[in-house]
Amino acid sequence: MNPSLITESQEEIGERVFSEAPLLIYWELTRACDLACKHCRAEAIDWRDPRELSLSEAKVLIRQLHSFGAPAPHLVFTGGDPLKYPSLFELVEYGTSLKMRISVAPSGTYNLTQAVIHRLMASGVRSISLSLDRSSSEKHDAFRGVRGCFEWTIRAAHFAREAGLPLQINTLITADTLKDLPQIYALVKTLAIIRWSLFFLIPVGRGRLLNEISPAQCETLLQWLYALSKEAPFVIATTEAPHFRRVAWLMTGMEGQDTARIWHSPMGMGLGVRDGNGIMFISHAGEVYPSGFLPLSAGNVRKSNPLEIYRNSELFRSIRDTHSYRGKCGRCEFNGICGGSRARAYAKTGNYLGSDPLCLYEPSVKIES
Repeated sequence: MNPSLITESQEEIGERVFSEAPLLIYWELTRACDLACKHCRAEAIDWRDPRELSLSEAKVLIRQLHSFGAPAPHLVFTGGDPLKYPSLFELVEYGTSLKMRISVAPSGTYNLTQAVIHRLMASGVRSISLSLDRSSSEKHDAFRGVRGCFEWTIRAAHFAREAGLPLQINTLITADTLKDLPQIYALVKTLAIIRWSLFFLIPVGRGRLLNEISPAQCETLLQWLYALSKEAPFVIATTEAPHFRRVAWLMTGMEGQDTARIWHSPMGMGLGVRDGNGIMFISHAGEVYPSGFLPLSAGNVRKSNPLEIYRNSELFRSIRDTHSYRGKCGRCEFNGICGGSRARAYAKTGNYLGSDPLCLYEPSVKIES
């Protein structure tokens, strides 16, 4: 699991310098999971990897991440299924004691009981995310590889609402799920969520076997999401489709409204955030990546301080320098607020500084380096 769980205020985000500290840190506690999802980035397995960080190593890492400074980055425990990591609740409590903001992205399995939801909240979890990729149990369960997953997920969503635990729903965007989005939207509106995050497929892991949408379909979808965001009772966000910000900016201007309002809207709270710029991913074995979908390691927390890796490694420094981008992304006047998906550029071209092939937009000005 991975998509954004941003709950900070605009003021907190405005204080950040992304070259110094990330907004979001995703930590893959384990790759163990009881599901067999067709798109799984982690290619999750039934058992825990012996290379996972121990509890003592994990606590050291939390202290290091806390030292990024105030406001501390938002830490998201993910997987696999983080519930398969035996010391999850102890880690949440430890991070909370240091005033870290912590969210959890559990898998929608039979393990996600009412008691577990209440224990997550009691331990200090700020929010959780669950995935709904189709609007019916038959199609969703087929995608996730386990019968019952849809019902377990809906049940857990109701448990979260009853407990008062903020919930985000994640939905994967592929050529096969695209037509079902209006029905999925109708479903998630019944679940009292705080955010609907749409993850645009990156062909890594098992996701290499799935079909992506076309750039034209992507542009139409982003325009639909922008219109939907005006009426939706929750925030609509995208993961690995940062050009949603460009679409929102342009459509706001076309409506004769002040584009500056984007900065002060929930949509604007992620402006400029992208792989390696405001985002850091830590694998179950301690490898540090710009995101979970960009499989280039900048170092390992067992050998190097994660602050040093994020701030000074060549990989992270180059990815934050939009003047080093190639092709359309390098020329685009929106590369400061968007920047394209570095993960998709790498997956499709082998160059993480290349253009995001899912973006249809043709830049109108040339950015000089």
